[in-house]
Amino acid sequence: MPLFLNDEQTMLRDTARDFVSENAPVAHLRRLRDADDKTGFDRALWKQFAEMGFTGILIGEDAGGLGLGHVEAGVVLEEIGRNLSPSPFLTTAVAAVAALDGTAQAARWFPGILSGETIAALAIDEGPKHRDRVALRAERAGNGFRLSGAKQFVTHGHVADLLIVAARTADGDDDAEGVTLFAVPADAAGLTATPERLADSSIAARLTFEGVAVDADAVIGEVDGGRAPLDRLLRAGRTGASAELLGVGGGAMDMTVAYLKQRKQFGALIGSFQALQHRAAHLYAEMEVARAAVLKAQQLLDAGDVAADQAVSVAKAMTGLATTLSVQEGVQMHGGIGMTDEYDIGFFMKRARVLAEMFGDANFHADRVARGRGY
Repeated sequence: MPLFLNDEQTMLRDTARDFVSENAPVAHLRRLRDADDKTGFDRALWKQFAEMGFTGILIGEDAGGLGLGHVEAGVVLEEIGRNLSPSPFLTTAVAAVAALDGTAQAARWFPGILSGETIAALAIDEGPKHRDRVALRAERAGNGFRLSGAKQFVTHGHVADLLIVAARTADGDDDAEGVTLFAVPADAAGLTATPERLADSSIAARLTFEGVAVDADAVIGEVDGGRAPLDRLLRAGRTGASAELLGVGGGAMDMTVAYLKQRKQFGALIGSFQALQHRAAHLYAEMEVARAAVLKAQQLLDAGDVAADQAVSVAKAMTGLATTLSVQEGVQMHGGIGMTDEYDIGFFMKRARVLAEMFGDANFHADRVARGRGY
């Protein structure tokens, strides 16, 4: 597989770049933050995403979508990252769609996602770090289940229409099997959402389930067989987060290189200083390696290759490291002003920090790759 975009994907990238940079640049994030927006994104802009067809990239043509793949979804996510655009695209149009695809729940929720009416949130994490542990319990009650427990770091969980919830229906909390995935309407009785603003000004929620009743139709896939749709969700989410991280790192790098070409010290452009040239060259190389890792993971996912799982972890780990380098070098090369709110480079660092934690950080995925190789 060639590690570059084909002509159609390049056209999509150009379209997405123009649309996102015009409608949701970094200034858009700043406005939402300064207005203390309680939603965390612009609903009108989300509908514009739908009008552009972006929300249906991973939805099949038979269901009204574009029937494209993770490479194309990543193209859009990279532009979202490059502009730090607050958007539910990753959780809704990528991860949630991947989980619902091929299940009975798709017919219920896909039309709203396609129209930009529906927001989906992922209730999968329960501790301070992303882990495979699922402790929230789903106990049988009549024709359905009652969910009891808590989830946290649920992006858009306070305003979502749909919550995709991983619950324990059998075995122990740390077991891989015995998990069931549920599609839970956000207005379900017994569900409490407590929103908290994160470092990058986005909003996530802590969710408490107190005997939340759902019927059997809420099950995504099969009872005790939720690992398959959950794994689809995680692979799509991790790859999508990697693409968005790539955009964050690329945006920070472009901003830094532009600053090196403008800022003068001692009568000379700081970009002429060899030490800074070496650091910029090193950063460029690291970002290109991460880009190749992301594209490889996307292509393997689209091909249904068994090697995709490991490639996804490689991509998430490498983009986490490369983008961290990019934002740190950006702040340092901007000097003192890089630490001020007046300059946008600090926003890139904050967004990178949050994205690096989503779906597992570099250490989590490095360990996952090592274990997969038998270490």
